[in-house]
Amino acid sequence: MRYLGIDFGPKNIGLAISEGFLAEPFGFIKVKAENLLLLELKKICLVKKIDAVILGLPEGSLQKRVKDFALRLKETLGVNIYLQDETLTTQESYNKMREAGIKIRKRKAHRHVFSACLILQSYL
Repeated sequence: MRYLGIDFGPKNIGLAISEGFLAEPFGFIKVKAENLLLLELKKICLVKKIDAVILGLPEGSLQKRVKDFALRLKETLGVNIYLQDETLTTQESYNKMREAGIKIRKRKAHRHVFSACLILQSYL
């Protein structure tokens, strides 16, 4: 099965893909309007032949927004959407990037992508 991992952020959505046991970074999408975001994700899912989406579920104020987004995502994509606890993934992604020697500026830009990998990997 092919999975798409998503780390939902208010400004950027991080993406990761897996065809088996290992999640790999795919990139990110800048959030401009939700309908455009859904169309972009649909295009990615069609091109990459995604079977299911693993969406990070945060604690706190974003949780309801992510759950609502998951419903619209399921309607748009027509694949199963699984919610995965994403507690501490941002901190863990920063730690891994620091250990890898990635500069501070790039860490901020790539945090959602690495978090998407961690979310997807924890599901697998």
